[in-house]
Amino acid sequence: MIGSFYMTPEILARIATARAARDLSDLARLLLADTVTTTSPTERIEKARRLRQVANEVVDLVVLAEALEGASWEEIAEALGRRDPGTVEREFAEDVAEWSSKSEKELERAAEGHAALDEWYGRHREDQDPELSTPVADLLNRH
Repeated sequence: MIGSFYMTPEILARIATARAARDLSDLARLLLADTVTTTSPTERIEKARRLRQVANEVVDLVVLAEALEGASWEEIAEALGRRDPGTVEREFAEDVAEWSSKSEKELERAAEGHAALDEWYGRHREDQDPELSTPVADLLNRH
């Protein structure tokens, strides 16, 4: 239990998604800065590939969170632009099973430091972003 909240696999997957989204944003800013630096083509390409890898990780974590919350594989497959829900379910079955079997203590350990995400959001939030001051704390409060 974190504070007075019970951690669930779905909440942890959403916190992991928030961490990956933060990392993606940070990587994107670094790549933007490289447009003017004297970085080699290899370095620029490698950074861009890393950005793509983290973007794919964000998608996978969102799918995992939705599956853990009970979304149907048909809905998930459609959102991914995929035709066969069974194939998508098989691709994620191991992760869903692994996250579902975590003990509450394992979940809590994995969620440690989640407050830093709210701080990061507050520092980087722009006017067009949702008016939330503590999106991760709000996630914990809603469950």
